[in-house]
Amino acid sequence: MTDLSQPASHEDAHDPLLPTPVPAPVHGTAHRQRRLLLSQWLYQKSGGQPALAIGYSGQEIARNRDSTFAFRFSSDFFYLSGFPEPDAWFVIEVDAQGKMHDRLYCRARDPEKEIWDGVRVGPENAAGRYHFDQALPLEALDTDLPSLVLNKTALLAPWAESQVVDQKLNQWLNQARGKARGGQNAPGQLYSLGDATAEQRLIKDAQEIATMSQAAVISAGAHCQAMRATAPGKAEYEIEAVLIGAFRAAGSQAVAYGSIVAGGPHSCILHHRAGSRRMRAGEILLIDAGCELNGYASDITRSFPVSGRFSPEQRAVYDVVLAAQEAAQEAARPGAAFTDPHQAAVRVITQGLIDLKLITALNLEAAIEAEAYKPFYMHRTGHWLGMDVHDVGDYRRRLEPGMVLTLEPGIYIRPQEAVPEGFWNTGIRIEDDALITEEGCRLLTRGVPVAPEAIESLMRG
Repeated sequence: MTDLSQPASHEDAHDPLLPTPVPAPVHGTAHRQRRLLLSQWLYQKSGGQPALAIGYSGQEIARNRDSTFAFRFSSDFFYLSGFPEPDAWFVIEVDAQGKMHDRLYCRARDPEKEIWDGVRVGPENAAGRYHFDQALPLEALDTDLPSLVLNKTALLAPWAESQVVDQKLNQWLNQARGKARGGQNAPGQLYSLGDATAEQRLIKDAQEIATMSQAAVISAGAHCQAMRATAPGKAEYEIEAVLIGAFRAAGSQAVAYGSIVAGGPHSCILHHRAGSRRMRAGEILLIDAGCELNGYASDITRSFPVSGRFSPEQRAVYDVVLAAQEAAQEAARPGAAFTDPHQAAVRVITQGLIDLKLITALNLEAAIEAEAYKPFYMHRTGHWLGMDVHDVGDYRRRLEPGMVLTLEPGIYIRPQEAVPEGFWNTGIRIEDDALITEEGCRLLTRGVPVAPEAIESLMRG
């Protein structure tokens, strides 16, 4: 597993046991280049006047007594810094000529605490390793910030993201405002760090695409193992354990989100977490799970028969959903609206529901207009994907090369009088991660089969 506190070596990046090279979490000066772009954006917003940007990594959260949840850095902070530790801040100062000076505030080395919790980077190593002009102990933050905030026209910060940040920002601003009688000013223009980085994060660079491609490979392999492990009598949590073990064994640091492992009636609950229910012959198992690798998410859903063979009704529904995903994939191309893949999937699903006599309608257009599909297909066909599984980005944007989104149509049929019993408790969702390219889109996650015959063959194997 790549250690996020150390720069990856060339040996780490070419592990012969992995199908493709493992990308380094800190790739050269890419994080610094992102800070430079952010400083240019802020300089323009401030009208060419001095400005300041602040970011916070986040804090460890107590689970109980002296135990904490596993720390996961703020995505915006890591995107701009590459620094993985808690209780760290970056401060980017932009002067009247538009030049950037950046500094990192982080925890000092502490031999006693490092015995318990692991080695820290420390300010003495952080500046060189993460390409900051300067790195300082965390204790210097409250001393430096009140003066750094002074006489800045604009302040960019992660407002309203945590109590810790808001308390600090208000403290520093109030101290700056108290200097007004002395002719010094607090920032009058306040901007959100999340809003500013969203546009940058929406278009992935080559290293981000390589990282997400590798995360997709790992997640696809885990799904294949989960399919092979599925059988009547197994509990949902047993299959979840297979997924998590496969993620970690292949080098990912964590799950990208809480894994959905949903058998039988649970397959019709969109976000069902793995429980103790044991699967039965003839049921569908829906797995929606992905790993996180070096801060980037993958997201795959597959639906398959617990017994290894689809029933005729399950296969009929599956074929409709697969056709809907193929239509969405065809619509996901540069220049298309983000909503175009969803509209393409809706047409196929609605026609399929009519053909299966699960809805009645005079014609396809009338059924779509009336949203007759909604009782069976109630969610959108995708979302942005990146550092967060539901990543940042304006959904009103047109698709461009370098964007990554999911394509995940589904049909969910709960028991109801008007529906033949053979369809009951059938939840089918098929989800892949799609990279927009110059020609259209490329699915990153097809290392796990999607054709029904291939799924049945894998499970028999």
